[in-house]
Amino acid sequence: MRKRIKPVVLLVFFIGIISFLVLSRTIADIQAREKQQTIKTIPTSNSHSKSTTSSSSSKKEESINPELVGRPIIDISGWQLPSEIDYDTLSQNVGGVIVRVHSGAQAQKENAATHLNGLDKSYQTHIKEFQKRNIPVAVYAYVAAKDKKEMEKEAEEFYKAASPYKPTYYWLDVEEKTMKDMNAGVEAFRAKLQALGAKNIGLYIGTYFMEEHSISTDKFTALWIPTYGFDDGFYNAAPDTATEYDLHQYTSQGQLNGFSHYLDLNQIALTQDQEAIYQKLFKVEKDGSSS
Repeated sequence: MRKRIKPVVLLVFFIGIISFLVLSRTIADIQAREKQQTIKTIPTSNSHSKSTTSSSSSKKEESINPELVGRPIIDISGWQLPSEIDYDTLSQNVGGVIVRVHSGAQAQKENAATHLNGLDKSYQTHIKEFQKRNIPVAVYAYVAAKDKKEMEKEAEEFYKAASPYKPTYYWLDVEEKTMKDMNAGVEAFRAKLQALGAKNIGLYIGTYFMEEHSISTDKFTALWIPTYGFDDGFYNAAPDTATEYDLHQYTSQGQLNGFSHYLDLNQIALTQDQEAIYQKLFKVEKDGSSS
């Protein structure tokens, strides 16, 4: 008679086999994962090439000098005499310059800064000196005509004088009421300037004046607002407005190396992308034309 195998022995036998198979599979999985991890940590020539290409592309697309973006932007006129400016030194302390070209049709007599025809006496020197030091230059005109026809004439004179220098932006400086409907007058100036060929046209205006005289900003491509706070040469306060703006004139008492007197200092709105707005306002095309 054959000896009968006890069920307990069979159970232990099968459990042992199953445990062995499970353990073997686990070990194999661990080894496979370790091998895969080792492969991932070895850099391939393709990934290196891709990284290098990306870095090179990034540098190629960078069209502005980052150092200029963080510097103050100044606006100057014939009242800042060229003979008193060390252009080499001042250029190292500014990110951009906005030069007055026309002082408005209100000129009754010639003065130290302005010709009788309204043209600024120093605009050509200022523009040339900063441009040859690779500082981007925009221009502005003080708007003071008494009717729409005179506004258009002033715009023509402004464009004729400024356009040969290919400024990055044309700004209208609106500070006083010189005609009944100032909004219509400002628009006549802007429209004429655009018709003559100016691509980038911005508006400099105080928030109070803008609201009091219902000056529309809709057709301008940039807005520049003065708010001084304590006007002590430093940034104290942002403009109190819900209107989106690009540039903020924050003091008239600024001091920079290269000029021994006070300067208007401006900065890109802190609520904006600094590099994007800088490029918008001061980008110089390869052929020297404004963007």
